[in-house]
This record gives sequence, C-alpha cells and structure tokens, in this order.
Amino acid sequence: MRSSRLLQILLLLQTRRQLTARELAEELEVSLRTIYRDVEALAAAGVPVYADQGRAGGYRLVDGYRTKLTGLNEGEAAALFLVGMPGPAAALGLTEQTSAAELKLLAALAPDQRDRAGRLKNRFHLDMPAWYRDAEDSPYLSSVASAVMEDRRIKVLYRRWEAPREVERTLEPYGLVLKNGSWYVVAATKGGVRTYRVSNILQLAPTDEAFTRPGDFDLAGFWQAHLDRFEQQRFTGEALVRISAWLVARLSDLSAAPLLKAVADSGAEPDADGSVTVALPIESPGHAAQQLIRYGKALEVLEPPELRAELKRLAEEVSELYS
Repeated sequence: MRSSRLLQILLLLQTRRQLTARELAEELEVSLRTIYRDVEALAAAGVPVYADQGRAGGYRLVDGYRTKLTGLNEGEAAALFLVGMPGPAAALGLTEQTSAAELKLLAALAPDQRDRAGRLKNRFHLDMPAWYRDAEDSPYLSSVASAVMEDRRIKVLYRRWEAPREVERTLEPYGLVLKNGSWYVVAATKGGVRTYRVSNILQLAPTDEAFTRPGDFDLAGFWQAHLDRFEQQRFTGEALVRISAWLVARLSDLSAAPLLKAVADSGAEPDADGSVTVALPIESPGHAAQQLIRYGKALEVLEPPELRAELKRLAEEVSELYS
C-alpha cells in the first residue's frame, strides 16, 4: 500500500510540478504526517525531491527529472487519451484505476508533450448512449465484470422476452460489450455461447467455481458474428412503400436508417410528384405498422395487404380515441 502511495506522490509531482504537503494529503486522502514521512522516504531512495519554503512554496522535483515507468512515446500516450472512456470505466468500478493510469500516462511525457495530451483529453469526449435515451441502469455490472476478469461462474435470475419471462441461468462470462449505451455479457451456458443484456439481470449470486476459457475465443469476432446473425434473422419479410418527396428530403435528419438505406439501395427514380417507391425489409406486419405509422400520410404502404390492414386498424383506434 505504501509503495503505491510513494509512486503516486512521485507521479503527481512529475505531472503537476509543485504541490504542498496539504494538497498531496488531500489528493491521496492521508494525513500530513504521512506525507512528510513518504517524502522523506522518497528522498532517502534517491529521488531528487525538495521543498520550496514560503507561502508559494511546496514540494518539487529537480528540474529535468522524470521517471520512465512506461515505454510510451508521445503519440502512444495521446492515442490512449483519445480512446479513454471514463463513463464506462466508472460503470465497471474502475474509476480509481483509470485515474491512476491517466497519471502514469501524463508522467510518460515531457512537459510540452503533456500539454498537448491535455488538450486532446479536454477536446474529445465520448458519449455512448443514443439520443433521446439515458444509459441503462445495470446494478450488477460491476459483479459481472469481476466474474469476467476472474473466470468465475455466476448464477443469475434473468428476464427475457419470451415466456417464461424469468429464468435461472448459470453463466461462464467470457467478456463484456458496450453497445449504444447498453452492456451485454457474452457467456457460455449448457446451450452454448450466448449474449445477455446486463440490465435484464434481476438477481446475481457470485460463486467460487472457476471455469476454463477457450484459448481461441475472440470476443470482437464473436460479437460481429452475433450482429450479422441478428440482422439476417431480424427481417423476415418485405414491404413495398411509397415515400413522399417531403419525407425523402428529411430522412437523413430523422431516426430512419432502414428507410434511408432502402432509398439509397434502390436507386429508384422519383415519380412526377417527387415520391419514390422502394422495397423495405420488415420484421413482421405488426412491428412494421408500429414503426411506420409515425410518418402519417407521408409514407404509403402498397404491399403486403396484411401490413396495410394493420396500419388501418391502428389509425382507426387512434381516430376513435380522439373523436
């Protein structure tokens, strides 16, 4: 514990140039007496640390002294700042570790390089959740992350879409994936390797049972294959739709990626009124009706008849409600 604190003092002085004993004590959450002893220990170990006296004084390192704790060059350290994710790190319970890693990154740089890295940190920010939705509440995320790191089985009560809604599962968690603000755990069960939404875990019990992770398991490769299968299985039908010129002009500004892709892939020439007729992949008539009714008369479904009938039913329900 003390060796870690001594290292933190060294890195803090190297990155911030001068700190008072009180500032160090507040940063490390220890007493002033502990800081005095630790600074003496650093000096005894040959670290060129000294104290400037007076109101503007504090502890400093001899100018030019830098400890090389990493082999990172300027570009490598800057790149790591760009891919840093403080939000996800906090969700995984790694805030303290992230701060320590950031301090070591800064310490790897010379003063002028450190300024540039600081600019990168302050000018690029990663915000994962999509618009119009908050990040999901996943109270068991930290426990799942611990099980992933330790290769330990977990027992969960999981809520799924189909009946029975709540099921018990014993999972061997291989890895965690953050997708659009939602966390998923890729885990092995008796039925094979599957993905589970962490926010759907209702209860979790850690175990002392270790499992052996397959040596050739590739988390990124598995996830991409999962996404490809999902897209292939998602669309089971097709609808023929006529999109008005008004809606075509606004598709890029709306959350209408399937429609935008259908128009782009079709290459269809606009009709005399500017509308275009395209084939649109759909999951089911019921699901498609819920998605398409929002566009009102700016989009007309020509086929299939089942989808037209479902849209008519929904429109009549709304009309009856507000009549």
